[in-house]
Amino acid sequence: MLCFVYVLNFLDRQLLSILAKPIQDSLHLTDSQLGRIGGLYFALFYCLISIPVGWLADRTNRVGVLSLACAIWSAATAACGLATNYPQLVAARMAVGVGEAGGVPPSYAIISDYFPRGRRGTALGLFNLGPPIGQALGIAFGASVAAAFSWHQAFLAVGAVGLLAAVAIKLVVPEPRRGGLDPNRLAEPPAPRVLKPPILAAKPSTSGFWPTMRMFFSSPSLVLVSLASGATQMITYGSTNFTTLFLMREKAMTLNQLALWYALLVGIGMSAGIFASGRVIDRFTRRSKRAYALVPAGALALAVPFFVGFVWAPSWPMALAFLIGPVFLNYFYLSSAVALVQEEVAPHQRVLSGALLLLIMNLIGLGLGPTYVGAASDFFRAAHPHHSLQFAFYALLPFYGLAIGLFLWLARVLRKEDLTTGAPRA
Repeated sequence: MLCFVYVLNFLDRQLLSILAKPIQDSLHLTDSQLGRIGGLYFALFYCLISIPVGWLADRTNRVGVLSLACAIWSAATAACGLATNYPQLVAARMAVGVGEAGGVPPSYAIISDYFPRGRRGTALGLFNLGPPIGQALGIAFGASVAAAFSWHQAFLAVGAVGLLAAVAIKLVVPEPRRGGLDPNRLAEPPAPRVLKPPILAAKPSTSGFWPTMRMFFSSPSLVLVSLASGATQMITYGSTNFTTLFLMREKAMTLNQLALWYALLVGIGMSAGIFASGRVIDRFTRRSKRAYALVPAGALALAVPFFVGFVWAPSWPMALAFLIGPVFLNYFYLSSAVALVQEEVAPHQRVLSGALLLLIMNLIGLGLGPTYVGAASDFFRAAHPHHSLQFAFYALLPFYGLAIGLFLWLARVLRKEDLTTGAPRA
């Protein structure tokens, strides 16, 4: 059920980029305007509201917070379908951001209380299938509805489904006991695989807003994994928000072709990558928690030549063939980052800590990624009117280097923590 809600969360978030071409034609928008509405404007509300929502969920019923959030973002998505000009669409997208701020952090904490350590990577990997499934369904459904009717109907239909899901959450998902599957570190000696005793041994009195904030930002590993994830999201959100527009405008794909081939690629490729990353993380972190950093660093390095091939390809079939690599490899960071944060903090700090992770990485990646690509496309349009998005995509390559460098730095920090705990992993 949580994965299904995440599907709707991401479907609502990505529907704007999926329908970028018909929306751009209907409302006469520039690439920069599309980039801001899908990036900066949305992210400001999505990221900043997630902090008070995380604090509230840590102190109240997390399932109730998730249900209310789903209702808000679904109603706002339906409102997007009623927009007739750019300011109205901006206001509706900001409201979607407000609702979606309460979607993911409570789910992270609920799952962490359903599964013990050693299984959370796989569990979170399954949960994180929400984005690829949501994006694939958005492409298939949104493009088909837009081709048959209009982009307005696509938003209205998705919003209606979300309102029904908001009711189903309360009926299907029971609230688990906080920390019920974590050993009592106040009474027991540290287990051999304790990741960071000073944080995990925190007393319940540290569950307040400011103590959790101080704990998070005083931990080099938590800050670094957030920054590395943000640099990665500059690539993922920056490219994803313009991929359908890029394929239609510069590779000559139609909406019906997108609804089939691009949807299949995203649904299968991204799902396989996220699920595989969760299994890989669970396997290799048993030996050393450096795997939380080395696995995503290696995946991003492998993705670079495929990304270059995708941008360069002269036809859409060849572009989609190259795109399989980045779609599979670019998302290895997600399960790794979430699992590391959830295991590094105390159970009563998980929702707010997850919200802080999302705040940093989404404010950087979601807020700046699409905004950067849209502005770059408009910048290159004068010199390259027919290939401005191609050059804007090439401008994302330095962020691969930045993300890999930050993950390698994180690996050094985690190695020191492994040596500090002094206990080998089975």
